Amino acid sequence: MTEADSALDQILIGELTTPVDPRLHTLVTQILGIARPLGVLFYGSGLRQFDPEGLFDFYIVLERLSDWPASPAAMLANHLLPPNVFYAEHEIDGQVLRAKIAVLTVQQLRAGASPRSTDTTLWARFCQPVRLVWVRNPEAADTLLAIIRSCVTTAAGWTARLEEGAHPPEKWWEALFRRTYRAELRVEKSARGSVIMQGQDARYAALTRPAWQSAGLAFDETGGCVAPRLSKAQRLRAGRRWERMAHKGRWRNVARLIKAAFTFKNGAAYLAWKIERHSGFVLKLSPFEARHPLICLPRLLWRARKIFLSGMQG
Repeated sequence: MTEADSALDQILIGELTTPVDPRLHTLVTQILGIARPLGVLFYGSGLRQFDPEGLFDFYIVLERLSDWPASPAAMLANHLLPPNVFYAEHEIDGQVLRAKIAVLTVQQLRAGASPRSTDTTLWARFCQPVRLVWVRNPEAADTLLAIIRSCVTTAAGWTARLEEGAHPPEKWWEALFRRTYRAELRVEKSARGSVIMQGQDARYAALTRPAWQSAGLAFDETGGCVAPRLSKAQRLRAGRRWERMAHKGRWRNVARLIKAAFTFKNGAAYLAWKIERHSGFVLKLSPFEARHPLICLPRLLWRARKIFLSGMQG
């Protein structure tokens, strides 16, 4: 391990082990049941600001796909186009907490963290602050730490290659997040990257130098600004590769949305919660609708349309 890797690990270990609200540990325990994955990673807006009325994002990392209960079709879908996603809600201390959970293997996570990956999805998420809220053992914790470090160095490498000039360290990251949102065809606008950075300038500034060193990049510093030493040819090659990745990424996310229509467990409950969250109206589900959301999707959408129209009419 290099000195730069050690410097990154000091920062990342502190983040991974920062305590979270105890209710989230209870929520994760109920989600896992008897399953024992390698670990559970918590990230996203729920980490930045705890909101019991919101949605918490978790990644469950498995040794193998067979370690998580799923149908053969769902397992095949997760093998071909990870991750599979499902929705869960549990009452904790009298409050219903909701979660969106992604499931994938450690091999899939490691591949997605690599600088060779053509998919921005994983390294762009886990170069951001993340908490390890459940872990099997110390060996699993070390494995996940190394992968998170790889996410940071991969992201840092792209920050250096996609922009030019000398900038404060945090500005390199802000520009990168604007690009990843466009590349992933996200619902949120690219300005969301600035929201991710809010209050985190010091964190990204502390990561930049050791992450560039870990990625094998030399750089110059002048007056609080840093500039990687890259030739015009290197930037052009990186820019062409990014455009190919971004084009594939948009189609990949469309495919994931289509896949989710068939594999998103408890999708009807998620749809009902989203409608209530954003409109204030309750879309009550019958037991059959809750069990068979895909079959009932046209009827659910029609009922949701009527709810929104009634709301607009007062």
